[in-house]
Amino acid sequence: MKTSLLQALKSGNPKALFAAFLYFDTGFTVWLLLGALAPFIAEALKLSDAQKGFMVAIPVLAATITRISFGYMFQAIEAKKIAFVGIVLSSLPLFYVQFFDPSFEIILLLGVFLGLGGASFAVALPMAGSNYPKEHQGLVLGLAAAGNLGAVLDGMLFPPLAKAFGWQAAMGFAIILLAITFFVVSKWAHDKSHKNHEIKKHAIFHFVASMVLFLVMAFVLQKGYLGVSGKTALLFLPAITSVVAILMLPKAYVALMKEKDMWVFILIYSITFGGFVGMSSYVSLFLISQYGFDKLSAGLLMSFFSLTGAMIRSVGGLIADKITGVRALGVILLLIAIFDAIIGFFMPPSHFAMVLLTLLFASFGLGNGATFQLVPQRWPNSTGMVTGLIGAAGGIGGFYLPAVLGLTKESTGSYSIGFYIFSGLALLAFVLLKLEHSKWMEWADVRYEEKEQAMVGIDDAGHIEKDKHID
Repeated sequence: MKTSLLQALKSGNPKALFAAFLYFDTGFTVWLLLGALAPFIAEALKLSDAQKGFMVAIPVLAATITRISFGYMFQAIEAKKIAFVGIVLSSLPLFYVQFFDPSFEIILLLGVFLGLGGASFAVALPMAGSNYPKEHQGLVLGLAAAGNLGAVLDGMLFPPLAKAFGWQAAMGFAIILLAITFFVVSKWAHDKSHKNHEIKKHAIFHFVASMVLFLVMAFVLQKGYLGVSGKTALLFLPAITSVVAILMLPKAYVALMKEKDMWVFILIYSITFGGFVGMSSYVSLFLISQYGFDKLSAGLLMSFFSLTGAMIRSVGGLIADKITGVRALGVILLLIAIFDAIIGFFMPPSHFAMVLLTLLFASFGLGNGATFQLVPQRWPNSTGMVTGLIGAAGGIGGFYLPAVLGLTKESTGSYSIGFYIFSGLALLAFVLLKLEHSKWMEWADVRYEEKEQAMVGIDDAGHIEKDKHID
């Protein structure tokens, strides 16, 4: 007898799953808040196209760095405590703008703290998964990661609030969402994963050092203290901060970065999740600039596109459970490459563009679910850390997408080159996946065999042949 959705949810801890979902959902809301309010902030501060792109990109990149730290801390510290830190720190910019009028440079620094909302990914997903058996990981991780719905709240709620009360007051309403999340997490969140307490102090040091590094480098590069300044300098920010953050990790985790599989996963997720979060943060600006939409309509469309990508993510996990994530990703990456290329080449009329953007966001969502269905199978004993590392790749992709689109628009007057670049990257990922297909299928086809009433593709101890990493 096949397991129903309700039975699958009851096989673990539904309250803990909801707490993980809500933490990721409101974290996502705060993370992309600047994207929803970008048209209002850009108008108030008179920002250029490139500045608009970097403003919405900084929180995405900040999540990249802090996801690595959060994933590392998850190996040693109860997820609930990490969530509390993220919620409190990401609320600081919301309070700041209630009392001060920030400049563009200050907005960039505030974006670093907003990025902690995106770092919730590295904690919420493995925390949710720890409460459920292996045969339902695709579904559970897909549901937890449907916290991407936070972007839907951004587009629906905050532009109307900004129009009525001003963008600074609108940001203050997000404090209420974080307060509710803090309460739910304190009551229902539960973490059943194994912890390595020996690395606790170093994990905390890594988080603090990474935050300080990011704040310092964002300020230094923007001011031009390293010989380059402005938009050119900020393009170096991902390389500097992510490399240093990884090098500060223990050797056992740095070793993960030496594996070819890890780099292919990183490229894939930088395209799927990076595309989702990058386009979610920039699509309002794109619609206003390219098609002349008003701010509220652009915000509603942002919500619609984000809803599409978020709701279909769990479907991506379910499909991957049935046919394996390897097969699913092959089709999804090819579709992303095609949709990006069509948009870039034709820059189609608004109605056709809305259809293409909907399909593009749906592909992003399916790809996100399929990617993380594979992670606990490839690295079952290092899932938390790998989730942080691969999630960081999504942040880097999400940084460069709005940054590159803003730069190409400012320098060429068109977005076409930017879409060509991202189409080419998706095609490259598709080719690399095909080259690894037969080898990955050796461990990707882990499933529940109903006749034998057992998991197939792993041994009795729950190990997969390819797993080499032990926390």
